[in-house]
Amino acid sequence: MLGGGIVPGAVVLLSGEPGVGKSTLLLDVAAKIAMFGVKVLYVTGEESAGQVRLRAERINALADSLLLAAETDLGSVLGMIEAEQPELLVVDSIQTLASSEVEGIPGGVTQVREVASALIREAKARSLPTVLVGHITKDGTIAGPRLLEHLVDVVCTFEGERHSRLRMLRAVKNRFGPTDDVGCFDMEENGIKSLEDPSGLFLSRSGANPPGTCLTVTQEGKRPLLVEVQSLITESAGGQSRRSVSGVDSSRVAMMLAVLSQNVSQANLAKSDVFTATVGGAKLSEPASDLAICMSLASALLGKPLARHLVAIGEVSLSGEIRNVPNLGQRLNEAKRLGITHAVVAKGAMTNVATPEKMKVDECEHIAGAVELMLTNGALREQK
Repeated sequence: MLGGGIVPGAVVLLSGEPGVGKSTLLLDVAAKIAMFGVKVLYVTGEESAGQVRLRAERINALADSLLLAAETDLGSVLGMIEAEQPELLVVDSIQTLASSEVEGIPGGVTQVREVASALIREAKARSLPTVLVGHITKDGTIAGPRLLEHLVDVVCTFEGERHSRLRMLRAVKNRFGPTDDVGCFDMEENGIKSLEDPSGLFLSRSGANPPGTCLTVTQEGKRPLLVEVQSLITESAGGQSRRSVSGVDSSRVAMMLAVLSQNVSQANLAKSDVFTATVGGAKLSEPASDLAICMSLASALLGKPLARHLVAIGEVSLSGEIRNVPNLGQRLNEAKRLGITHAVVAKGAMTNVATPEKMKVDECEHIAGAVELMLTNGALREQK
């Protein structure tokens, strides 16, 4: 995520919602670096030293050269840096430190600006890599002045749903590396574990293959992820039909329902409740998932399951036309690696893309044709 390592003197700002695991991640990182004999100073202003040690014991993040200090005074922190001469500094969090030289409460604009400026000056003067933790506000922005994001070298966000084990690390700004990659982590009882293949979290483990299930490949930065979309359509009990979604954009699902109603004769959904969700807390926001949502809805409507090893990738326009999406070759290769044998894409999408070995790829121009294709070639029949 940082382009191969932490550059000496670089200041990294890590932001995220409360409870997402920022402290756990940085404590684990600090301990792993300290195990190589590097002196690391971890300053916490939110917890006591005993609380942090309990977490370190739980996630096995204890090391002789990992120094822990519970401090909220900037002058004391600067004195520790002078006395200990650490090779890595972690401050959790920037909003809890305060300087006695300026007025204002900790976390206020004046204090955050002064504390950040002092730590950045110290980092540059000593070539000391520094990681600062920053809280975010209700609207998702980093608390404190926006100037803070311009002063630091790297801005990373740590994201994840409270009810999901998956955590994602993204670089919003990086002077020394890329910003189009994403790091995936699994939040376990014993800490955070890096995930080389997070797609397994987004697929159901059941041996059954019910109607309304379709796979797609979404792109998170450079990393393709195989995600399962599930839909359920039932007769509305009241006078007004319901539309409920989880993990997908409600406006895109509404658009796909309108497209199906217009182009598929059996799709009369005016008096039906529609529920659409992803598995494992995955979020689908790009248009490449449109075709999978449509096929999931069509499968649920017809009451017939799609093939288990089928993936649908494509954007669907309001007219029902299926359009190509970027990085199709990379998406298909990821699907093939995970055992997918059949794919449905836009017509002409494979012109400059090599078909993966032992994978059948069907090109469809229109959503009505895709539904008809799935019905006629048996892909909607339950696989035994």
